[in-house]
Parts: sequence; structure tokens; C-alpha cells
Amino acid sequence: MPDSTVPPTPPVPLSALLAREDLALRRIAGPDDPGTVVHWVHTSEMADPYPYLLGGELLLTAGVHIPEAAGSGTYFDDYVSRIVAAGGAALGFGVAPVHDTVPRALVAACERYGLPLLEVPQQTTFSGVARAVWQLMARARLSELRRVTEAQQSLASAASRPDPVPSVLRQLAQRLGGWAVLYGPEGVEIAGAGREPAGEARAALARLAEVVRPDRPAPPAGAASQTSSASRAPSTGIRPGESEAAPARSVFPTGPRPDEPAAARSRSAHRPGPATPAGAAARSRSAHRPGPATPAGPQPPTDPGRPAPTSATDSTAGLHLAAYALGAGHGFVLGVAAPGRAPGDHTIVSVAAVLLALLTGEQHSGTGAARSSALVRLLLGAAPEDVAPLLGDGRRWVVVHARPDGEGAPDAVAASALGAALGSALVDPAGDVVRVLVPADRAPDPLPGWTLGVSAAVAPEDWPAADTQAARALARARATRAPLLRHGPRPALADLVPPGEAAAHARTLLAPVTAHPALPETLRTWLSLHGSWDRTAVALSVHRNTVRQRVARCAALLETDLDDPDVRMELWFALRHI
Repeated sequence: MPDSTVPPTPPVPLSALLAREDLALRRIAGPDDPGTVVHWVHTSEMADPYPYLLGGELLLTAGVHIPEAAGSGTYFDDYVSRIVAAGGAALGFGVAPVHDTVPRALVAACERYGLPLLEVPQQTTFSGVARAVWQLMARARLSELRRVTEAQQSLASAASRPDPVPSVLRQLAQRLGGWAVLYGPEGVEIAGAGREPAGEARAALARLAEVVRPDRPAPPAGAASQTSSASRAPSTGIRPGESEAAPARSVFPTGPRPDEPAAARSRSAHRPGPATPAGAAARSRSAHRPGPATPAGPQPPTDPGRPAPTSATDSTAGLHLAAYALGAGHGFVLGVAAPGRAPGDHTIVSVAAVLLALLTGEQHSGTGAARSSALVRLLLGAAPEDVAPLLGDGRRWVVVHARPDGEGAPDAVAASALGAALGSALVDPAGDVVRVLVPADRAPDPLPGWTLGVSAAVAPEDWPAADTQAARALARARATRAPLLRHGPRPALADLVPPGEAAAHARTLLAPVTAHPALPETLRTWLSLHGSWDRTAVALSVHRNTVRQRVARCAALLETDLDDPDVRMELWFALRHI
């Protein structure tokens, strides 16, 4: 399978092969068309090479297959017509040792059927011709790869400018020598750059954009005939990873192939052969050139369950049209109209489509704008309960504290991936802990490689308290080596005491240690872990001797015995209210 990330190998112009002085090839018949290209080289001494040709070949022969009386019959007409029918690009005839000169009847047949005929001199081997073609192909491929690389760099630079979307479109239009346009979710042209096409091509491109739009409207009931007409047009959706540059057959076969179905053979048998050079050339060009768009233009599929293609192509008014859906579901579409289609163009446009998808992603949609508005309002002092509706439909939220299992702090990419796994873009990578605000209906599950602490479901005005709950749940999860722990409040004896009185009692009881912030937290963690020195040290990321010293300091300042269960119970009650 060809690699879709790089352009396919470009074909070799026949004129470039004729320009090689080391080959000394000479065209002696056929049209002098600069557009004639060679996709590969094939050598055959078969009287009928049709079954063994794919199309686009330079067929080389020394004439071993030519009978002695060939010049007086239809042998050469049949031979050349079969090469043309198979899509051969040109015929190379090697003189000596079988034939001293190219047969005149072969020259006349090639003139009649419009097939370029090259004379291969005696000193030039067929393998040398093939090697020259491969060298030219490699050189063309290297040039195309360099062109694609330079385009990628220029597009990336354009995306970093203050006006990234217009800059990317301008750069893309310049690279393709055509027009690039960005359509919004409603089908309106948001921005464009380059040489604007005429009204017919512009309208056709807008219709083509509707084909790939994920939220395209269903066609009206009376549009069935238009849709069926569009399905016969050359516009097609391109499957991901499929190359657009596969060589096409130049004309339909005039005779049967061994592997051809009976119905196809029947159609081929009734197709007239090229009677004149002009007719052969016209049919050859028509097979390569996409037909004009239908009056109705490409229409969206009528099946509502059928997914829209990611890209589609068409041609009209001498322009190649292409449309690319951007992102996943936001409705932006990139349209391109160019006079030609080089092998690397699809790769260049794909790079521009990825950049524009990032630039027109969620941050430019309603959801992203609402989140930005929520952040601004919070910074300007708005109450959380007033801001929460901008973040989603959820009225209750949980705070998740997460820490990677390995060493080192998580980077921004890992934090974003964590948020995506939890179903929220509200992520705060703060030091070695990542905080995520998640709607309560998306209850997190354990994630490989992370230790999670989850708060209780709270209203927006209680987000600060939930942040504290998540931090404590994470500390217990790390201490107990659990992948996830949730804070689960339930009615207890402490609820019998009015909150104001409980808080006043806690402040009085813990006053000796609250002057040192590390002491209350160490005491709380130590009590929650049932007096385990090792697990408390793990939860606080300190040495176990540091835990012992801090707990002993608490006992001295409070003037109490921490081994007494009643003392521990009272201290735990107080620590929950500060």
C-alpha cells in the first residue's frame, strides 16, 4: 500500500527522456505533445502485448515478433491499436540486430493512431533506457518531496502569524497557483486568498463543500434526480490514505482481456476503435480528464446514515476543485480551485487542512468561546455559580487530582491527554499534580499510569472545598497504593454540632499548631492513615523521620498524648473544620 503521507512518484515527461544525449533516442512518428508522460518501462516481444500492459508504459521491442509479410497486411495496425487500447504512452523500437531500420508500415500505423514512436539506436540498450527512466523518476520525486517540505515549512510559519487563517490560505493559494477558501459551518465564505475563479467554478466549489460537511442538511425530496446525476459525475470522495495520483487508463480496450468479465468484454467489443489520429488522441485525453460538473453539481448523499467523506474532488471550467472537511464535527471546510493537480498537491493541501483544523477548532466554536468567557469572568471577580453555566449543562461537578505513577512532573501533552480521557478540557497542570474539573455525570474511572483523587459532587460555589477533598483523596490513594479514591461524605456525629461552633472549637484547640502550616497537614494525614509513619511519609513526599519529628512537635505544642484514642478522635474532629 502506498504511503499516503508522501506524494507518489511523478511520471517522467517523454520530452525529458528524448533530451538525454546518452540515449540518443529519436521520435520518428506520433504527436509531439509535451504532455505525454511515461509511468514505467516494459519490454515485450509479444505480438499482442495488450494483456500485459497497465497503461502509461514506454513499450520497448526489437521486432522479433514481426512476421516477414507484415508490411502487406494489417499486422502493424492491429499491433499499434492494441498498444493504444491498453494505454501505452509510447513505443520504442530497437534497430539491429533483427531490423536494420524501423519498418515503414509501423511508422505509418503509429502516425494513424497517434502513438509516439521512438527509434532506439544500436548502441543504446533497453536496460539503459529503463535505468534512465528510473533516474528521472527519482529526480522528480526528490524535487517533489523538496517542494512539499518547503510548503509544509511555509504553511507552519504562516500559522504562527498574528492573522493565521488568512496567512495559511494565502500561502496555500500561492503554492498551488490557484484559489483557497475557508467555508464556515453555515457554508459562508469566511476567508479566501489567491486568484478567484469565475462564478461557475465558485458555485461548483461551494456545492462540493456541502458534500464533505459533516452536518450538511438533508437534500429536498425532489432532489433525487440531481443526486443520481451527481453520482455519475467524476466527483468522488477520497478515502483516507488513498492516493489521488494513480495512473488512469488512456482509452478503453478494443479487445477482450483474459481476466475481463463477460459483460465488460461485450461492451468492449461494441466500442469502435480509433479510426483517425485525432479521434484516438481525443479519446485518450477524455479518459484522463475528469468530465465537467453536472448542472446540479455534486450533491450530498441521500442516505442520512451514510457518513460524509472527508474530502471530495471535481473539475469544471478548466479548474480542478477539491474540498476538505476540517476537524471533527465543527463544520468548517477548506476549498481549493487550481488550474492543475501535481502529485504533491494533495499532501500540501492536507497539511494546510490540519493547520486550519487546529486554528478553527473548539476554541473558535461556541463551546470554546464560552470557556474563554468563563475564565475572563472568574478573573474579573464573578461568582463561580454565575460562571458554571458557560462551561456546560452540568450543575454539579467533581474535582480530580491526578499524579503520574512514574517520576517527574507531567507535561502539557500528558495533561491534555488526561483531560481527554476524563472527558473534560478544563485542565490545570500545576506542578506534579494535574487538576481537572469534570461534570459529575462523567464519573472518572481508574486510568493506567495515573493515581487519582476524586472529590464529592458539589455545586459551583463549593469548588474550593472540592479541590481540598480531591487533594486529600489523592494523598490517601498514593499512600495506600490505590489507583483511585473518592471522597465520600456521609452523615456523622460531627454533623450534630453547628458548623460555626465546630469551627470555633477547632480554631481554639489547634491554635498552637496552626502557626506552622506543615504541622496540621502532617497531623491530619497521619491520623487518616491510622498512625502509619511509612504511608504518611509517602503521602506527604517526605522522609519518615520528618513525619516522626512533626508528629512529636504537634504532641508537644498541644500538650497531649497522641496515643490516646479519645484525643485522636477530638483532634480529627477539629482538623475537619479548619
